[in-house]
Amino acid sequence: MAFLLITFLLCSSSLYLLFLLRNSQFSRRKLGLPPGNLGLPFIGETLQLISAYKTENPEPFIDARVTRFGNLFTTHVFGEPTVFSADSEANRFILQNEGKLFECSYPSSISNLLGKHSLLLMKGNLHKRMHSLTMSFANSTIIRENLFVDIDRLVRLNLDSWTGRVFLQDEAKKITFELTVKQLMSFDPGEWTESLRKEYLLLIDGFFTLPLPFFFTTYGRAIKARTKVAEALGMIVRKRRKEIVEGDEGKKKDMLGALLEGDGGFSDEEIVDFLLALLVAGYETTSTIMTLAVKFLTETPLALAQLKEEHDEIRARKQDSETLEWSDYKSMPFTQCVVNETLRVANIISGVFRRAMTDVNLKGYTIPKGWKNNVGATASPGNLFSPFGGGPRLCPGYELARVEISVFLHHLLTRLSWVPAEEDKLVFFPTTRTLKRYPINVQRRIKSLSHR
Repeated sequence: MAFLLITFLLCSSSLYLLFLLRNSQFSRRKLGLPPGNLGLPFIGETLQLISAYKTENPEPFIDARVTRFGNLFTTHVFGEPTVFSADSEANRFILQNEGKLFECSYPSSISNLLGKHSLLLMKGNLHKRMHSLTMSFANSTIIRENLFVDIDRLVRLNLDSWTGRVFLQDEAKKITFELTVKQLMSFDPGEWTESLRKEYLLLIDGFFTLPLPFFFTTYGRAIKARTKVAEALGMIVRKRRKEIVEGDEGKKKDMLGALLEGDGGFSDEEIVDFLLALLVAGYETTSTIMTLAVKFLTETPLALAQLKEEHDEIRARKQDSETLEWSDYKSMPFTQCVVNETLRVANIISGVFRRAMTDVNLKGYTIPKGWKNNVGATASPGNLFSPFGGGPRLCPGYELARVEISVFLHHLLTRLSWVPAEEDKLVFFPTTRTLKRYPINVQRRIKSLSHR
């Protein structure tokens, strides 16, 4: 199977390259497209993009093409022709015209794995409604009154198990996954949540890959994992729906309950897609910021010392209690500076995708209807600092993420000390992360500090 596939691609590539040599420049001028290179058939320049983003430079793929073609260039990635923009004025135009000239659209590898009913892919009134619902479960009042106690408890529970050498990136993901499962479906950590998390690892690996649905490819394994995750979530949805009908559910103030009890009449499939996407969002991004904050602090001793001082003062005020309260979170001004700087230095998302709803004139070029546009978040000079997005696509969990990161840093700093177990570096594919999962050696801080 693999040999036949490779042979087919090589033959197709030869014919396609011959066609491009004869027709590409003429066709591009005729269509009014930005300059660029479409690469190989179907594969396009996907492999070059993946290779570039596995280096320490966050924008090598874009930088090289901007130098050659300008701030708008044409390419072909993840199975579709795409115009990349590193022009801040063009980026603002694209984002401001969402729903008019452009619509949210992501590569098919992501769309298929998340499901058509995920919040990331919703559009129009349905997106507004579901975005509002999600925001209502992650605002300050809800976090303070319903979520904060569990955030504090689950972070402490995880840190209690840390000893010796740990991979911080893996441990942070475990924390954020357990927090998200608790907030969405009221499940405490256990065998079921850990089994679900292992399938999520395979699912996420397939996000930025060529959508080749063969069992031996990363994408094929991700599709299989997606099926297992959907089955597990579907079982919970059906169980909770039955409990509601029979009046046996009790009061569970979580997202699943709101979806089942609302007047929207959502199907099981719609609810599963929605929950699956929220689990991905809560799991991947927040854990990365936790990891990178620790890495950057370790490399900046002055900032680390100042942050320790802030949290030791909070800890000293609480005497024998290790439990944080909302008022403690609100007294962490330097912590918020650390979170902001981590987001600025290593933005988790390098760009967002939009699809042209009609032929669009942009900076003297024509973007054909149906073509994808990648709006660069880090490559454009003059872009505003907006790590959580903005407007109708503002991340609904932005404040929840801040709270989780802050609580994590507090308990890490007041309970443990650490040193890097080995050198590690940042890479930027499929998302921003550390290459070696940031291994550290940890030990308990002396009791006179942690229990005074």
